[in-house]
Amino acid sequence: MSEKEIRVDAREIRKSFGDNEVLKGVSFTVPRGSATAIIGPSGSGKTTLLRTLNALDVPDSGVIRVGDEEVDFSANPGKAELRRYRAQSGFVFQSHNLFPHKTVLQNVTEGPLVVQKRPAEQVRSEALALLDQVGLANKSDAYPYQLSGGQQQRVGIARALALAPKVVLFDEPTSALDPELVGEVLSVIKDLATEGWTLLVVTHEIQFARGVSDQVLFTDGGIILEQGPPEQVIGDPAQDRTRQFLQRILNPL
Repeated sequence: MSEKEIRVDAREIRKSFGDNEVLKGVSFTVPRGSATAIIGPSGSGKTTLLRTLNALDVPDSGVIRVGDEEVDFSANPGKAELRRYRAQSGFVFQSHNLFPHKTVLQNVTEGPLVVQKRPAEQVRSEALALLDQVGLANKSDAYPYQLSGGQQQRVGIARALALAPKVVLFDEPTSALDPELVGEVLSVIKDLATEGWTLLVVTHEIQFARGVSDQVLFTDGGIILEQGPPEQVIGDPAQDRTRQFLQRILNPL
């Protein structure tokens, strides 16, 4: 695979919180236009791994290239370098993180207007198109409290896409939702994968990971224990620990 075909290239990423080493030299690549699912038990480092890709959690060491920006975190990058790096990706939080005092449309346009300082009419037009894409064209003037959890999460997705990122990062996007609302959010993510966006999704939805992702990373104990296509990692895992985890998730009783 050529360098241009790789959207994310992470090498020897380490991250500790106090004495707790959460990531222990993690390395992986994500091809452009692919969907990667990150699965594993709670506390295995999934969310921290995702957050390092947007420098929400700045790694202690290692090198990551996201889109057009590569950062050597061992060299203590400055604020300007981190800002350029963060601009390569959009982040969808599990708890929506919408501005409660702003309308749906204002939430989606905030980043392009304030951070990217793009023309207002262009931003508004693109935001309305994104809201239509996620099935919320009729909710542009609503406030977050007027929306269901699933609708709020779809606004969060539109907000991330409005920044035109090279990579979209999803941190357990359905974990805060009622079970009946999970499908509508997963459907939007599936459509994005079909359209060729580069996606990384931390998820407990194993069947979604099996059906939508191009590759699966199984994390445990701060390392990637197994990675490969879903038919391999989920369908025929090589590691006993992966098999044990999937057995508990897929057959909980």
